[in-house]
Amino acid sequence: MRKLSYYIALTIDGFIAAPDGTYDFYPLSDEFHGFIATDFPETLPTPGRRALGIDETPNRRYDTVLMGRGTYEPGLKGGFASPYAHLRQIVFSRSLRESPDPAVEVVSGDPVPFVRALKREEGADIYLCGGADLAGQLIDEIDELVIKSYPVVAGSGIPLFRAEFSPRSFVPTDSRSFENGTVVTTYTRKR
Repeated sequence: MRKLSYYIALTIDGFIAAPDGTYDFYPLSDEFHGFIATDFPETLPTPGRRALGIDETPNRRYDTVLMGRGTYEPGLKGGFASPYAHLRQIVFSRSLRESPDPAVEVVSGDPVPFVRALKREEGADIYLCGGADLAGQLIDEIDELVIKSYPVVAGSGIPLFRAEFSPRSFVPTDSRSFENGTVVTTYTRKR
């Protein structure tokens, strides 16, 4: 069965983005970009892949990306109606009724049964790109967390999950540090 992997950037005080949804405050480095391009190339939006010269790099882990409307909207406003053209793209939204691009599937219903069916399909794993509301709804379906923890304190913003208090356990299975202070840790759900 396919895994649902929440691959996400996070401040050390637990926020994935500023209160307005922007996330341009994370420190980057050539070493870290190289890691993403090599180990997680499919998580880079298609224009970013082109800019790095890796648009022909095969997907290593994921063949599908899930996004909430808030995660999808900034790219759409920037003219990128199909931000992950190298993946099957699914946007969950109660307000977006029609897809602005034929390569993007819009789902307005409950994401849980949809994702359960998706996980039973053949294919590579599924990349949950964000955001907090969708992650909160799918928290019990998430099999793996890949947290890119940046050495930044935001003070406030959008949390990793928006969900009711109900602790769930994950086990760290891998960790790697980078010169820019970022630590990428993979956690697997403890079943």
